[in-house]
Amino acid sequence: MPLLLPEDYNTVIPPLYKVRQVFGRETLPDIAAAIRKEFQREEISGKIKPGMRAAVAVGSRGIRNLPLIVKTILEELEKLGAIPFIVSAMGSHGGGTEEGQREVLYGYGITEDAMYVPIITTTDVVCLGEISGGRKVYFDKSAMEADVIIPVNRVKLHTDFVSDIQSGLCKMLVIGLGNHRGCTAIHEADFSVFGEVIKEAAAWILEKAPVAFGIAVLENAYDETCLIEAVPAETLVEREKELVKMARDKMPVLMIPEIDILIVEEIGKDISGAGFDPNILGKSYILKEFVLPVPKIDKMVLLDISPASHGNGIGLGIFDVITKKVFAQLDHEAMYANAIAVKCVDDCKIPLIAKDEEEAVKIAVKILRNANKDNLKIVRIKNTIELEEIMVSRALLGQVEENPCLILENKS
Repeated sequence: MPLLLPEDYNTVIPPLYKVRQVFGRETLPDIAAAIRKEFQREEISGKIKPGMRAAVAVGSRGIRNLPLIVKTILEELEKLGAIPFIVSAMGSHGGGTEEGQREVLYGYGITEDAMYVPIITTTDVVCLGEISGGRKVYFDKSAMEADVIIPVNRVKLHTDFVSDIQSGLCKMLVIGLGNHRGCTAIHEADFSVFGEVIKEAAAWILEKAPVAFGIAVLENAYDETCLIEAVPAETLVEREKELVKMARDKMPVLMIPEIDILIVEEIGKDISGAGFDPNILGKSYILKEFVLPVPKIDKMVLLDISPASHGNGIGLGIFDVITKKVFAQLDHEAMYANAIAVKCVDDCKIPLIAKDEEEAVKIAVKILRNANKDNLKIVRIKNTIELEEIMVSRALLGQVEENPCLILENKS
């Protein structure tokens, strides 16, 4: 049975024009050299002694140049006489299982063959005690058995809460290295106080676990590495507050203020923990405020899930229409485990399913209210990371011409 009336299938979708968004583009020209320079600092190198077993915690998705960053860190540790190994640090991702987390790391290019060190993805934890509210703090058992622990993570805005500490080293210590059990325990906290809970739990871990320093990575609006800094454990929480501010200023934005229909080519765990970045689209079941300028979007269409997400389609619940291609890829167990762990099952609700892109967009047009359907404001993006090139309909070309940070690439 057709989903639309015959005349609705005859709806003419306006052509889209390629537009380039222009952002600041500070980059790090030599990543390996920058890491080596950080290890030359006495407050960093002095923490590593010959023979120490060093657990390098890795697990966050979507970090550009991650294999190079991790490999260089391992090499520098070996130069100092340490015996490094990698531990997975991704909370409930990968289904919260040893096999699933190993598969995720392999998808990032973090393999034994590439890194030349053992990779441990067991999810056993030890309880380090309780913080306020009776919240238990769990920590990866393999990491805890090391002589030193070195988390490696990108610092950026979080998708679920706003605080002076968001996504970065502290969160990796608390949630990433907490594995599935620790992730679930910490997510008992309401997101209105989540930042404070992360800071308190991170401070507790820094007191109880042998964390030597963290490696913080910042990226620019083009998803390019622009800063790598080794942060001593003693100053980790306070320095990360400063790094969060720097990361916020480097974030991309979608520069079209009002959109009737947004077409998103893909979401995925490698793009954002929420599948897409709510700080870009201004859409969330959890976030109540956005620290970046966000567009007003009426309807959203989703076309695909990124291959690196391995079927975890979390985030699709915020969309109005998806395609059969999206639905066919879903790994329900991985997606549901993720949603349950963060206590937001709305993120994995299944929207209306269209047979293909054309039908999906025509359905979105049909369900619009109070829009000028003869002059639709349609925008198409690849995902919420790659925002340099977007597509817009003719109704938005006037706005493009007025904004010096928007450049029309083709008008034919």
